[in-house]
This record gives sequence, C-alpha cells and structure tokens, in this order.
Amino acid sequence: MPFLGAPPEKVPRAVIFDIGRVIIRVDLSGWSGTLGGPTGRSHEELLREIVTDPRWPDWEEGRIDAHSWHQHVCEKFQLALDFDEFCAIWNSVLCSDTILPDTLFEQLATQCRLALLSNTDPLHVAHFEANYSFVRHFPARVYSCRVGCSKPAPEIYRRALGETGAAPGETMFIDDLRENAAAAASLGIHAFHFISAGELLSEFSRLGLWTAQPSFLASS
Repeated sequence: MPFLGAPPEKVPRAVIFDIGRVIIRVDLSGWSGTLGGPTGRSHEELLREIVTDPRWPDWEEGRIDAHSWHQHVCEKFQLALDFDEFCAIWNSVLCSDTILPDTLFEQLATQCRLALLSNTDPLHVAHFEANYSFVRHFPARVYSCRVGCSKPAPEIYRRALGETGAAPGETMFIDDLRENAAAAASLGIHAFHFISAGELLSEFSRLGLWTAQPSFLASS
C-alpha cells in the first residue's frame, strides 16, 4: 500500500510534491569522473561523503552560500574547478527528462492547490526553476535552503501546509523516501510513498484528477 495510512477518499484540497526522484530524475553517475577527481571515488562514495559532511546541513538549510560550498567541496576532494565549472557539475545530476508528465500538473492545478516541498540547495533551486516547465504550476515552493529546516522535521511540513492554506487531512503529500512520507503521515497528512509514476497516476485517476494524454501513453 503506497499510502502510509488511509488514502484520501475525495479530491484533496492541496497536493504537495517532493522533487528529486519524484518529478525530476536524478543521475549521480557523472560525478565519478568529475567530483571524484584525483581520488577516484565512485558516485556512491561521493554522495555518502557529501551528505555525511558536517557542513551538509548548513548547505541544505541555507546557512552557507554557494561560493563557500564550492570552496569547501573543492578543498575536500582536491579539485581545481572554478565556480562556473563546479555549478555545471553539481547540477548535472538533474536529468532533463522528468518522471511525471507536465499535463499531470496542468490537470491537478485546476482542482487542487499545488506545492513543492524539497530538501535542496541554492544551486539546484536556481537550476530547476530556470530549466523545468513544471514549476510554473506550483505557486507554493518550500525549499529547505530557503526556510532553514528540512524533512523530516515537522516544521517544514507545517510551513508547506501554511503556504497552501489546507489542513493536514485535506492534503496529499508525495515523497520517494519512506521516512519523509512517514513524518508527513504522523501529522495527519495523506502521505504517499512514491515508487513508480504508474502507481501514483493510478491513484490520481481514482480520485478523478488525471486523464492520461495520448502523448504520455505513447512514451510510457
């Protein structure tokens, strides 16, 4: 059961989406030959070292700026990258093709209040706001680096609820990490643990919120 708790029985007033691995595909493999540099680390090793770095929470929650993070990562991994080169590599993990179709958000926006809720950093925010069309459907955008807290802390979910003006029981939240979905469910939100686009689209179809477009059926 993808819902951690009871699924909504009627159209939710608000739908809140995580971004990475729910809307945007993430591919870390390109890091191996770039950020790995002279160390020869794999992208899995790099990711583990980055997210366990003592400064990672400050970066993800907006307490250090992009230039300071660039300097810190280059020193950590012995890299000789200027700021623009670093930004390009850092953002290269965000794939250009999306997991969910843009028509989904177009349809949802006619009946629900939409919000983005993401643990993310300033460089990624600037990149996907400039390069992905789906963001235009989301009037509420709650990014950890802008609000100073991150999932699964209750405060960030409450911030998203406040942005939509919906009560927990009127809200559906989608995240690929079960821990984050569970935290939302503990607040009374209808939390959906995202595994596949098909499973989520079936749920939206059940609620009368999604009708597949021929172009999406042809490509799926």
